[in-house]
Amino acid sequence: MIRIGVIGYGYWGPNIVRNFAGTEGATVQSISDTHQSALKRAQAAHPTIKTTPDDREIILSPEIDAVAIATPISTHYELARRALESGKHVFVEKPITASARHAEELIELAYKKNLKIMVDHTFLFTGAVRKIKQLIDEGELGRLFYFDSIRINLGLLQTDSNVVWDLAPHDLSIMDHLIGMNPIAISATGMAHINGFEDVAYVTIFYPDNLIAHISINWLSPVKVRMTMIGGQKKMLLWNDLVADEKLRVYDRGVEVETKEESYQVRINYRSGDIWVPRLEQIEALKAETEYFVECIENNLTPFNDGVAGLKVVRMIEAIVTSLSKGGSIIYL
Repeated sequence: MIRIGVIGYGYWGPNIVRNFAGTEGATVQSISDTHQSALKRAQAAHPTIKTTPDDREIILSPEIDAVAIATPISTHYELARRALESGKHVFVEKPITASARHAEELIELAYKKNLKIMVDHTFLFTGAVRKIKQLIDEGELGRLFYFDSIRINLGLLQTDSNVVWDLAPHDLSIMDHLIGMNPIAISATGMAHINGFEDVAYVTIFYPDNLIAHISINWLSPVKVRMTMIGGQKKMLLWNDLVADEKLRVYDRGVEVETKEESYQVRINYRSGDIWVPRLEQIEALKAETEYFVECIENNLTPFNDGVAGLKVVRMIEAIVTSLSKGGSIIYL
């Protein structure tokens, strides 16, 4: 039985507690938060779980095997470092840290102590992303041309980070997981309108083989949109995460170029075939992720959303922030 301690019971912490509490092979031993109102909510929802305002009681406890961190970004490194030094596996909310240097230190520390780090890139465990990954790996889309994602909403504005640190980790982790290649350069533009942090940003990521990705993120949209389009040589797909059914559509559409060698003329054919709506797994992504975390600890497996995966995302975010500060300059990775 993997004994879990959860630090942070604000916005996402209750979901982490609920899912670990319902995961076979795991039990939540303790919940920590610095706000008494959060602890009261935790006590009301989980009266049998111990609560404490002091995270040291979780990190230093010999009765805890793993620590789940659901606190502001600026606290991730220190909490995760102390947990690893105390011999605890770490499950940390995205992004893993606020700097690549700190992420590298955590990865090295976990390796030395033979401990697991899992970054909570929840969307990787959705039925839609699992199906898209399968389609790409099986060659259904062919060579990829572009990845285009829109993640916009009115709020939630953060007080310690910009929209890039808040929303981009979702799309960057999905993109990295699906594409499976390292980007070569990044360019970004954005503006701050409310509290000094960029609340609107447009990011372009350049990959080898003419693959290009674009991410639009926005805290000031009048509507909520969660949509991703991926275009390939054979087929294209649209993922609309906000619809109740038909979240994923695969289009047998594309452009084919034919060359007549006799006259060296190029003819372009537009292919418009069927639309396919794949069946998706009906699962709660966070539940699948907590189960996977326990499985990785029990069987000594390296998670695909480990510290290295988290480091890739942070490196891209740092490049985005640098490009923002330089008015959209291309930053090579």
